[in-house]
Amino acid sequence: MNLLEFIKQKRGLLIGAGTGFIVGVLILTIGFFSTLFLAICIAIGAFFGTRNRFRKKLFEILDKILPDIFK
Repeated sequence: MNLLEFIKQKRGLLIGAGTGFIVGVLILTIGFFSTLFLAICIAIGAFFGTRNRFRKKLFEILDKILPDIFK
């Protein structure tokens, strides 16, 4: 079994272990509540970033507020 096959077979395990490692390092370096706040901000950003309707509405609002800055 080569490395690519191993990664394909154990993809979930590797993603989970990598995520756990990153969260552990963040908790040890910046603290529990800072890590929790960061995770909540990432989750909210990911949620709204995947919603096309919300993204279009946000750009419409930004165009009304800041019409010529980003053009």
